[in-house]
Amino acid sequence: MNINSMVFVTAFLPVVFILDRLCLRQIKAKNVLLLIASLFFYAWGNPVYALLLLCSVAVNYGIALLMDKTASAQPAANTAASAKAAAPKTALSKAFLTAGILLNIGLLCYYKYVDTALAFINKLSGSELFEITRQALPIGISIFTFSSIAYLVDVYRGKYAAEKNFLHLALYISFFAKVSVGPIARYDEFGPQLKERSVDTEKTMDGIRRFSYGLAKKMLIANALGMYVDKVYGLDFGDVNTWMAWGAAVLYPLQLYYDFSGFSDMAVGLGKMFGFTICENFEYPYLSGSVQEFWRRWHISLGSWFRDYLYIPLGGSRKGKMRTYVNNMIVFAATGIWHGATNGFLLWGLLQGVCIIAERLGLKKLLDKLGPVKYIYTFGVAAFGFVMFRLGDLAHALRYYKRMAMPWRYMEAHYAWQELITNRCLIAIIAAVLGIGFWQTFVKKHCPKICALKGGLLEMIWCMALMAMSVLTLINSTYNPAIYLNF
Repeated sequence: MNINSMVFVTAFLPVVFILDRLCLRQIKAKNVLLLIASLFFYAWGNPVYALLLLCSVAVNYGIALLMDKTASAQPAANTAASAKAAAPKTALSKAFLTAGILLNIGLLCYYKYVDTALAFINKLSGSELFEITRQALPIGISIFTFSSIAYLVDVYRGKYAAEKNFLHLALYISFFAKVSVGPIARYDEFGPQLKERSVDTEKTMDGIRRFSYGLAKKMLIANALGMYVDKVYGLDFGDVNTWMAWGAAVLYPLQLYYDFSGFSDMAVGLGKMFGFTICENFEYPYLSGSVQEFWRRWHISLGSWFRDYLYIPLGGSRKGKMRTYVNNMIVFAATGIWHGATNGFLLWGLLQGVCIIAERLGLKKLLDKLGPVKYIYTFGVAAFGFVMFRLGDLAHALRYYKRMAMPWRYMEAHYAWQELITNRCLIAIIAAVLGIGFWQTFVKKHCPKICALKGGLLEMIWCMALMAMSVLTLINSTYNPAIYLNF
């Protein structure tokens, strides 16, 4: 089940929402209800994976408690504060942490990368040494694995004590609003809300509005753009001319943004509907004037995760410029591999790292002097890289780059543009360009009275219209991909 599916919107969500309200202010009952609902949500496609999720929670729960127990067994320090800070750094605690990280990464690698690795070995050997099972990827395995690693590391660092209530940790990991696509919430933000949170009319209505906007982003814009993009990338290379390739290269970054930010908006909205505040994941990334800024605005929870649990432990920018550049490349190589174990994803990640290093070396200062050119540069880097990201293979990407760079050789059209771009797609393109931040910035600067309508009756009517159009699209269309469920 996905949070943008018909069964979720019309059945699962209304039932769980009503039951949650019937629990009144009984926070424990609400947590039990949401945990049961989350496990049901996760088990909808494959019940075995719900057991896998629970096993992962149980292992991380136990390891965190062992780290705490080990810490409490150490000699007392002069003060309680110094004891808390020093205790997690014992050798035994570190061993438990290492085991926990390896188990989590091992689980992730088994499901995401083992088939790719076996296929590579078969290719090198020239024979079928291993059978490729092509097993289905458990929904959200990257999200709940990274959440678990963050939890263990923060307990080890003494940021907070290990959670002794298994149901709380299980709900944190499995909450249906965020388990499939994120954001990657931190336990120090989410955990306290499991013990105390408020649910009022204003927060609920704000959540409904946010969910409506997210669903509309996904169903009305991302899916409409995706119908063109997928058609072009699904054609034989010989049928793709220069303008088709450029169209796909420009529209795919928009499709990806509206798809992923739509899911993130839905997650934040669902959280508010049930009393939770979930971290933001996007901040108009295509208004960025550099790749550095882009990554502060794009998939914020993933970027901050790599910063706190990989970049800083590697030394960050504290050990000289050369080490900083190496750390940057390691982080973005890991970011690429996180999305997929192919050369296309790896090189996409490395491209981001190279651009950031170039900006550190002086390109950023030059861009700041060029005004609007810096925005074109940032979107151009994103679009160029996302061709590799979309295809996942460098050889295929190079063939598209060739068509984009040599229009005099690839102008012959095998398809009329009406066969690829529908009227719905044209409307979606206009909405997509305006909605990446241009319209919001214009309204905030020149039409503050429109901003004053936010949260009012007119906006609620607008959101209900968006919800109705989104549901009608769900009913009438079989095209409803969820891009980031593949990662």
